[in-house]
Amino acid sequence: MPHHSRTSALRLSVATLLVTAAPLALSTGAQAAEADLKGRCLALEKVMSGHWPDASTRIVSATPQPAGPVTLPPMMPGAPGTPVQLPEHCEVYGILHERTGVDGQAYAIRFHVRLPAAWNQGFFFQGGGGTNGEVGNAIGPTLSDTPPALAQGYAVVSQDSGHDNQRNTDPTHGGTAAFGFDPQARADYGNASLKPVADAAKALVAAFYGNAPRRSYFVGCSKGGEEGMVFAQQHPEEFDGIIAAAPGFALPRAALAQAWDVQAFAPLAKGPDGQPSFTQFASAFSDADLGLVRDAVLEACDADDGAKDGIVGTFAQCTAAKVAPALKARTCAPNAQGAAKADGCLTPAQVTAITQSLGGPRTKAGQAIYSDWPWDGGVGAPGWRVWKLGIPDRVPALNVMLGAASLSSVFTVPPTPLPADPQSALRWQLGLDMDQVAGQLTATSATFPRSAWQDVSAHSADLSAFKARGAKLMVPHGASDPVFSINDTIAWWREVDAKQGGKAADFVRVFPVPGMNHCAGGPATSHYDAFGALVRWVEQGQAPDRLNASAGPDTPWPGRTRPLCPYPKVARYKGSGDLNSADSFACDL
Repeated sequence: MPHHSRTSALRLSVATLLVTAAPLALSTGAQAAEADLKGRCLALEKVMSGHWPDASTRIVSATPQPAGPVTLPPMMPGAPGTPVQLPEHCEVYGILHERTGVDGQAYAIRFHVRLPAAWNQGFFFQGGGGTNGEVGNAIGPTLSDTPPALAQGYAVVSQDSGHDNQRNTDPTHGGTAAFGFDPQARADYGNASLKPVADAAKALVAAFYGNAPRRSYFVGCSKGGEEGMVFAQQHPEEFDGIIAAAPGFALPRAALAQAWDVQAFAPLAKGPDGQPSFTQFASAFSDADLGLVRDAVLEACDADDGAKDGIVGTFAQCTAAKVAPALKARTCAPNAQGAAKADGCLTPAQVTAITQSLGGPRTKAGQAIYSDWPWDGGVGAPGWRVWKLGIPDRVPALNVMLGAASLSSVFTVPPTPLPADPQSALRWQLGLDMDQVAGQLTATSATFPRSAWQDVSAHSADLSAFKARGAKLMVPHGASDPVFSINDTIAWWREVDAKQGGKAADFVRVFPVPGMNHCAGGPATSHYDAFGALVRWVEQGQAPDRLNASAGPDTPWPGRTRPLCPYPKVARYKGSGDLNSADSFACDL
């Protein structure tokens, strides 16, 4: 269906809903708060029957919920959750596109909506994460310390992207990544589920309140960041503002980079039989060893922003060549048996491994497959090592546990059945030929007429329709993200800027966070309110020239403040003033 036809159809559907639901709906948030929430909530199934934008949609349950406390899950493994107070609301579970896949499994797109009694006339789509497969809490985390979107009065939707981790798991085919063996489930995961859910949720909002949302926002990180990019690039009409943080918009290539990392570190993780062992992966580098790497980075690059403060503001210029002398100075001296490991030094093999890892995956001819990574002050932090190496006695290496299953099942054609045990996953990753697998990312077949790259990437630099709509896009990204390289995000932004004649910052801005790992954590000022800045940009025209950020209690400098600057600007020390105060720094080129 042409774009204008789809838009007209949705408007007609909403208009029909407004007429049908008129006795139940209310025109303003204040009136809605005073009305009988229970009655309107319980009537939704009947009101929506026959009026969904997609006829396959139905409500599974609609339940009035009183105000009360909940605990949001942490952004980092092992971190404490965040308690929040939720308002009185109507909680709705819905389902659409129920079907049987080519693998014989039952699939559907399930979504979760919360409709607050005191509505601010806004709509908030909550992005997913990882391989999704969970319907989400529909509370609307804002990726900051501010209250979630539901508590701010937004109607919120989350979704499972077309598969269910409980129903669609198969231990012989990658566990919860088994959905990748069904082409439609793979497409739904990548992009196809997003617009149907957005349209269904907006229709539900219109029916419940009596008018469509005044403003619509999307917020997500990681896979959720990829979903935000899908909306900006493929469905620009859906949202006024999008936060696509640490976007996994090159997921298949990044999954191959995880296998590259495994191959780089495996020689340091040998078991008693002399072969690489999953159980030994976390011991490839001790915390003290990674501290030496961080010391080398800081020695080489810390002062380049004008302040020697443990933050590499100019991370983009901190290259392997620049760090190499400082690493060499920390390399164990050779003896008669070679370079023996000792406290206070790195072996040549360790230096080789981390240099290979940060150099990014390449073909045998030396061509980059994904991206390299900056040498930043957050390399080696717990949020970095949990992916690359794992945390001893706590969390196994996620690059093996998650990376192998997703690459084998979801991001290659044909997919490869892989047992869910980690040692089998490790052996499979170690046996990969990078050139061959790189070809499988874009391959198609009779069963998979679309490649993994077509289904699960959103790397286009063409945002002309998004710009024409007047929408805004913010892209926060940690400089020490071990999953998706900020260098890839910066390269994409440069392409966008070139297409926009150097004016991309008028509607899209990337905000690097030096020291931050994947979505959170690391020695960084990683607490900031990007969502509030986005709302001000969209609704008041206040473009975010900087984000005020602070360091959390798990950093070397709790309470430190810094400006986060839109790329290509960096926070530079003014030459005087408190190094722990944002007032002492300015965003400059």
